[in-house]
Amino acid sequence: MTILITGAAGYLGNQTAKKLVAMGRPVRALVRTRAKASLRLGDIADRIDIVEGDVTKPASLAPAMRDVSAVIHYVAIAMEKGGQTYESVNYQGTVNVLKAAKAAGVQRFINMSQNGARADLPYRFLASKGRAQEFVAASDMQWTALRPSAIFGPQDEFFNTFARLLKLSPAVFPLIGGGKAEFQPVSVHDVVEAVIRCLDDDSTIGAELALGGPEALSLGEIERRIIEALDTWRILLPVPVGLLRPVVRVMQALLPGSPVSTSLLDLLAVPNTVPDNALVNRFGMEPIPFSGENIAYLRDNTLSDTLAKFFGNATIN
Repeated sequence: MTILITGAAGYLGNQTAKKLVAMGRPVRALVRTRAKASLRLGDIADRIDIVEGDVTKPASLAPAMRDVSAVIHYVAIAMEKGGQTYESVNYQGTVNVLKAAKAAGVQRFINMSQNGARADLPYRFLASKGRAQEFVAASDMQWTALRPSAIFGPQDEFFNTFARLLKLSPAVFPLIGGGKAEFQPVSVHDVVEAVIRCLDDDSTIGAELALGGPEALSLGEIERRIIEALDTWRILLPVPVGLLRPVVRVMQALLPGSPVSTSLLDLLAVPNTVPDNALVNRFGMEPIPFSGENIAYLRDNTLSDTLAKFFGNATIN
């Protein structure tokens, strides 16, 4: 039976599709547009079933669910753009996908949640992901939820954004909020591995599994490692989050591909570490560290790609 991946042209989606194909598993890729799918899934397009659909439009989901044995649900937005909201995509989109899966008789549902997500939080992104997971958990599906910290790897938006901003910065670079926010960066390869293991591991049904890398890092340490990976230097100047808000508002208003939003700045107040790391405690894995050659992909960011991303919201493969 076929495995359906929502958001298959996205960062996690295309990596998962490629790994499943390499394992000989049948894959259906749900994408919003063929253009991004051609860029991200072109090398396996002849071995998967690509279907167009929009999680905010329930009627478009039913055809994708035919003959599906499991759904891996990735679709979510970190920033609101073009009329897409956290509530319509992250929450209601998940509701729509789960209902379509249930109507089609699908039983297995893997939901990509977020570390720290809770419905009662004042931060709309985390609240939307928390509400979505509450809906999944209240269903009678055979569900598993994964809650990763910040994910790194080629195509990531968080760490690549720092690398792109460094391309545009002079000798000084802001140490956001004094660099005190905490993360536990986890490799995309480890996250994909955990997702695929959950598909065939019934002991994960009904579990919410937090995923993190081998070490907790402050934002300051992360910025320094990115600078080192780019083989460059910057003077890191501590800047309070409050002083950055007006700048971020202007970026949001003027740049189609703004790398940050005021709602994401709010998240720096929420620790993003993983005390109970399922990669180690559940799967017995040795997480890939955010260092050395593991983050060498950050060097691939060019000035032209950076401008295309920020000013044109281009997809950077």
